[in-house]
Amino acid sequence: MRFSKLFGKTLRQTPSEAEGTSHQLLLRAGMIAQEAAGIYSF
Repeated sequence: MRFSKLFGKTLRQTPSEAEGTSHQLLLRAGMIAQEAAGIYSF
């Protein structure tokens, strides 16, 4: 199995809607995803 298939997708750049440092890191790591305004899935 390829290493790229083991884990979820990550982002190289910080999304523009990220507010705080922790929010930026969680989005980039793929731990949370914003579904709608104020609604996150993890």
